[in-house]
Amino acid sequence: MQTALIRDSHPTTRATVPLKDIQKTLPLRVLSPADWQHWTTKGYVIVRQAVPAANVERLVQTLWAFDEKDPKNPDTWYAPQRRDHIMKELNGTGMLEIYNHQHLWDNRMEQRVYDTFVDIWDRTDLWVTIDRANLNPPKKVKGNPNGFIHWDVDTSIRPLPIGVQAVLSLQKQDGDVGGFQCVPYLFEHFDEWVKTQPHDRDPMHPDMTGLETVNIEMEPGDLMIFNSLLAHGVRPNHSDGRVRMAQYVSMQPAEYDDEEQRQERIRLWRERDHPKRDAFPGDPREWEKHNAETAKLTPLGERLLGLQRW
Repeated sequence: MQTALIRDSHPTTRATVPLKDIQKTLPLRVLSPADWQHWTTKGYVIVRQAVPAANVERLVQTLWAFDEKDPKNPDTWYAPQRRDHIMKELNGTGMLEIYNHQHLWDNRMEQRVYDTFVDIWDRTDLWVTIDRANLNPPKKVKGNPNGFIHWDVDTSIRPLPIGVQAVLSLQKQDGDVGGFQCVPYLFEHFDEWVKTQPHDRDPMHPDMTGLETVNIEMEPGDLMIFNSLLAHGVRPNHSDGRVRMAQYVSMQPAEYDDEEQRQERIRLWRERDHPKRDAFPGDPREWEKHNAETAKLTPLGERLLGLQRW
């Protein structure tokens, strides 16, 4: 079975059991039974204070420095993005092409973060995704106040793709500052809803007629994990002078039989490079290569990267 792609951004896995149908064999480490029930029915779950406040503060300062912007001077917040995205919907969304900095890895290696994904997958042999961060200032042009809703996977594929994504909030996220929004009803009732749709429906964008979105509120350090089959999107930042910041961090079952992928993951970490996929255009300045050292990994980090086996 080939690995499907989530919008060429995060690979889905070769797992065959849908995440919502996993029958737990390992005891829950972080999630409560109520959390697990919410995850399997609504398609998302929030882990409060998944990383320490000190981790958040260090990464926030690093992201401002990386983006060459002054948190106290809004005039610096609107510089043009340095490289356009092949995936045009990502243009102007505040994506930061930083992937392997120590402060990103510090959060990936947090035991509480790892234990949460052990709960999600019901297995311990996981690899962390090599992903980036986001810095999104208030919109100067208001545009669509409701943002957008889509899937990151093709929902016409059978069997449906299996994958999980996650967002670590670095600043307070609420209705004003925007951020992640989703349609839990559609996740919970997808099979019934599909039967009401035309055969030529858009498999990436649901018809939102009669459906409501839920805007997710988070504090700095909160981790929101969502099933890739959850219709979701971003509500624009319409706040008065508040910036939204986040780190994307997720985990998938390790695939040791894919030696090419394992070696590429190690190279990205060692050389402080970006994944070579359309969704990740990279930083033309190569800031990480010039301003950071190869991240120091804990024994857990070495396994999450693939440097050592579980």
